[in-house]
Amino acid sequence: MKKDIHFPNVKDVYIAIVKEEHPEYKTQDWNAYIINNSDADLDTVLIVSQGFSEKKVTPPMRHSLKLLPARSFAKIEYLQDAVLQLHNEFKVTYFQGNVMFDKTYLFNKDSIKDSALKPVPLIQIKGILAQ
Repeated sequence: MKKDIHFPNVKDVYIAIVKEEHPEYKTQDWNAYIINNSDADLDTVLIVSQGFSEKKVTPPMRHSLKLLPARSFAKIEYLQDAVLQLHNEFKVTYFQGNVMFDKTYLFNKDSIKDSALKPVPLIQIKGILAQ
């Protein structure tokens, strides 16, 4: 059945991990964001994130956004330091009009680090884009 469903290619939608200061605790935290750099709104955005390695698997975290407007971004979740040592996967499904899009974004283990920070579309701070 799934082979009969056509999923178009995802363009201009990204998952980024950024390091930013927590306003209350004044700590440097890693946070995941979804970025809609397209000209169309994203409806009913569903995100399932999970960390994994050969020996460990974190419980899946589920997030949803009713609407992510064009040329905007939204914070998904905070990433604890222990999770940075795992592969981190974000499965994203959303609608643009009546068309459903689906993509899995992956951050390989130990890829989330200060030396990998680069400019990220729309967000005014540096981060790491998923592969």
